[in-house]
Amino acid sequence: MTDLVLVSRAADFAARCHAGQRRKGSSREPYLNHLAEVAEMLAFATDGGDAALVAAGWLHDSIEDSDTSRDDLVDRFNEDVASLVVECTDDMSLPRAQRKRHQVEHAPHLTPRARMIKLADKISNVRSLIFSPPDEWERERLVDYLDWAIDVAAGCRGVSERLDRLFNETAARARAVL
Repeated sequence: MTDLVLVSRAADFAARCHAGQRRKGSSREPYLNHLAEVAEMLAFATDGGDAALVAAGWLHDSIEDSDTSRDDLVDRFNEDVASLVVECTDDMSLPRAQRKRHQVEHAPHLTPRARMIKLADKISNVRSLIFSPPDEWERERLVDYLDWAIDVAAGCRGVSERLDRLFNETAARARAVL
Protein backbone atom coordinates (compact mmCIF):
# COMPACT_ATOMS: atom_id res chain seq x y z
CA MET A 1 0.00 0.00 0.00
CA THR A 2 1.46 3.38 -0.95
CA ASP A 3 1.81 6.14 1.63
CA LEU A 4 -0.91 8.21 -0.02
CA VAL A 5 -3.33 5.28 -0.06
CA LEU A 6 -2.55 4.47 3.58
CA VAL A 7 -3.24 8.00 4.81
CA SER A 8 -6.34 8.38 2.62
CA ARG A 9 -7.76 5.07 3.85
CA ALA A 10 -7.10 6.12 7.44
CA ALA A 11 -8.89 9.44 6.94
CA ASP A 12 -11.85 7.69 5.32
CA PHE A 13 -12.02 5.03 8.06
CA ALA A 14 -11.76 7.68 10.79
CA ALA A 15 -14.61 9.63 9.20
CA ARG A 16 -16.78 6.53 9.21
CA CYS A 17 -15.86 5.59 12.82
CA HIS A 18 -16.66 9.07 14.08
CA ALA A 19 -19.62 9.90 11.83
CA GLY A 20 -22.00 12.20 13.65
CA GLN A 21 -19.71 12.69 16.65
CA ARG A 22 -19.08 16.25 17.83
CA ARG A 23 -16.51 17.86 20.10
CA LYS A 24 -17.67 18.96 23.56
CA GLY A 25 -16.87 22.61 22.85
CA SER A 26 -19.44 25.35 22.53
CA SER A 27 -19.13 25.36 18.72
CA ARG A 28 -19.86 21.59 18.60
CA GLU A 29 -17.46 21.13 15.70
CA PRO A 30 -17.34 17.72 14.01
CA TYR A 31 -15.01 15.34 15.87
CA LEU A 32 -13.29 14.62 12.57
CA ASN A 33 -11.76 18.11 12.72
CA HIS A 34 -9.79 17.03 15.81
CA LEU A 35 -8.46 13.94 14.02
CA ALA A 36 -7.51 15.98 10.96
CA GLU A 37 -5.67 18.48 13.16
CA VAL A 38 -3.71 15.73 14.92
CA ALA A 39 -2.80 14.07 11.61
CA GLU A 40 -1.73 17.40 10.10
CA MET A 41 0.52 18.18 13.08
CA LEU A 42 2.17 14.77 12.74
CA ALA A 43 2.71 15.30 9.01
CA PHE A 44 4.25 18.70 9.76
CA ALA A 45 6.44 17.32 12.57
CA THR A 46 7.87 14.64 10.27
CA ASP A 47 8.01 16.71 7.07
CA GLY A 48 5.57 14.18 5.62
CA GLY A 49 8.08 11.38 6.10
CA ASP A 50 6.05 8.96 8.22
CA ALA A 51 2.78 7.96 6.60
CA ALA A 52 2.04 5.27 9.19
CA LEU A 53 2.33 7.85 11.97
CA VAL A 54 -0.03 10.22 10.14
CA ALA A 55 -2.48 7.37 9.54
CA ALA A 56 -2.33 6.49 13.25
CA GLY A 57 -3.02 10.15 14.03
CA TRP A 58 -6.24 9.91 12.05
CA LEU A 59 -7.11 6.68 13.87
CA HIS A 60 -5.84 7.36 17.40
CA ASP A 61 -9.34 7.46 18.96
CA SER A 62 -10.96 4.77 16.81
CA ILE A 63 -10.72 1.96 19.37
CA GLU A 64 -11.95 4.18 22.23
CA ASP A 65 -14.82 5.74 20.30
CA SER A 66 -16.13 2.93 18.09
CA ASP A 67 -16.34 -0.83 17.88
CA THR A 68 -12.98 -0.98 16.09
CA SER A 69 -10.50 -3.55 17.38
CA ARG A 70 -6.75 -3.89 17.07
CA ASP A 71 -7.30 -6.77 14.62
CA ASP A 72 -9.52 -4.55 12.47
CA LEU A 73 -6.69 -2.02 12.23
CA VAL A 74 -4.11 -4.68 11.36
CA ASP A 75 -6.41 -6.07 8.63
CA ARG A 76 -7.29 -2.67 7.15
CA PHE A 77 -3.91 -0.98 7.54
CA ASN A 78 -0.89 -2.76 9.00
CA GLU A 79 0.76 -3.86 12.23
CA ASP A 80 2.68 -0.59 12.62
CA VAL A 81 -0.45 1.58 12.47
CA ALA A 82 -2.39 -0.77 14.74
CA SER A 83 0.40 -0.86 17.33
CA LEU A 84 0.62 2.94 17.43
CA VAL A 85 -3.14 3.30 17.90
CA VAL A 86 -3.25 0.65 20.63
CA GLU A 87 -0.34 2.29 22.42
CA CYS A 88 -2.29 5.58 22.55
CA THR A 89 -5.62 4.02 23.52
CA ASP A 90 -6.97 4.55 27.03
CA ASP A 91 -8.49 1.67 28.94
CA MET A 92 -12.09 2.87 28.94
CA SER A 93 -13.04 0.33 31.63
CA LEU A 94 -11.11 2.42 34.18
CA PRO A 95 -12.71 5.36 35.98
CA ARG A 96 -11.95 8.75 34.41
CA ALA A 97 -9.59 9.90 37.19
CA GLN A 98 -7.59 6.69 36.97
CA ARG A 99 -7.33 6.96 33.16
CA LYS A 100 -6.04 10.51 33.49
CA ARG A 101 -3.47 9.52 36.12
CA HIS A 102 -2.37 6.58 33.94
CA GLN A 103 -1.77 8.89 30.98
CA VAL A 104 0.60 11.05 33.05
CA GLU A 105 2.45 8.03 34.45
CA HIS A 106 2.55 6.09 31.18
CA ALA A 107 3.46 8.87 28.72
CA PRO A 108 7.24 8.73 29.29
CA HIS A 109 7.18 4.98 28.58
CA LEU A 110 5.48 5.23 25.18
CA THR A 111 7.53 4.74 22.06
CA PRO A 112 8.76 8.02 20.53
CA ARG A 113 6.16 7.93 17.73
CA ALA A 114 3.30 7.23 20.17
CA ARG A 115 4.53 10.15 22.29
CA MET A 116 4.24 12.32 19.18
CA ILE A 117 0.61 11.28 18.72
CA LYS A 118 -0.13 11.90 22.39
CA LEU A 119 1.50 15.35 22.24
CA ALA A 120 -0.36 16.33 19.04
CA ASP A 121 -3.60 15.15 20.66
CA LYS A 122 -2.99 17.33 23.71
CA ILE A 123 -2.14 20.34 21.53
CA SER A 124 -5.42 19.92 19.67
CA ASN A 125 -7.39 19.48 22.89
CA VAL A 126 -5.87 22.55 24.53
CA ARG A 127 -6.54 24.58 21.37
CA SER A 128 -10.18 23.56 21.62
CA LEU A 129 -10.28 24.89 25.19
CA ILE A 130 -9.05 28.25 23.90
CA PHE A 131 -11.37 28.58 20.90
CA SER A 132 -14.41 26.56 21.91
CA PRO A 133 -14.52 25.54 25.58
CA PRO A 134 -17.42 23.36 26.71
CA ASP A 135 -20.25 25.59 27.91
CA GLU A 136 -20.72 23.66 31.13
CA TRP A 137 -17.05 23.80 32.17
CA GLU A 138 -16.21 26.38 34.81
CA ARG A 139 -12.85 28.16 34.70
CA GLU A 140 -11.45 25.85 37.39
CA ARG A 141 -12.16 22.74 35.29
CA LEU A 142 -10.54 24.36 32.24
CA VAL A 143 -7.43 25.21 34.25
CA ASP A 144 -7.35 21.70 35.75
CA TYR A 145 -7.49 20.22 32.24
CA LEU A 146 -4.68 22.48 31.08
CA ASP A 147 -2.53 21.53 34.08
CA TRP A 148 -3.17 17.84 33.40
CA ALA A 149 -2.36 18.24 29.70
CA ILE A 150 0.91 19.94 30.66
CA ASP A 151 1.73 16.97 32.91
CA VAL A 152 1.01 14.47 30.11
CA ALA A 153 3.00 16.56 27.62
CA ALA A 154 5.98 16.62 29.99
CA GLY A 155 6.30 12.87 29.49
CA CYS A 156 6.15 13.26 25.72
CA ARG A 157 8.90 15.85 25.35
CA GLY A 158 12.04 15.43 23.31
CA VAL A 159 10.73 13.46 20.35
CA SER A 160 9.81 16.42 18.14
CA GLU A 161 11.15 19.93 18.54
CA ARG A 162 8.28 21.22 16.40
CA LEU A 163 5.61 19.61 18.56
CA ASP A 164 7.37 20.69 21.77
CA ARG A 165 7.41 24.28 20.56
CA LEU A 166 3.80 24.13 19.39
CA PHE A 167 2.67 22.72 22.74
CA ASN A 168 4.56 25.45 24.60
CA GLU A 169 2.94 28.17 22.47
CA THR A 170 -0.52 26.62 22.83
CA ALA A 171 -0.24 26.13 26.60
CA ALA A 172 1.02 29.71 27.07
CA ARG A 173 -1.89 31.06 25.05
CA ALA A 174 -4.34 28.94 27.02
CA ARG A 175 -2.83 30.11 30.30
CA ALA A 176 -3.33 33.71 29.15
CA VAL A 177 -6.99 33.31 28.20
CA LEU A 178 -8.15 30.88 30.88
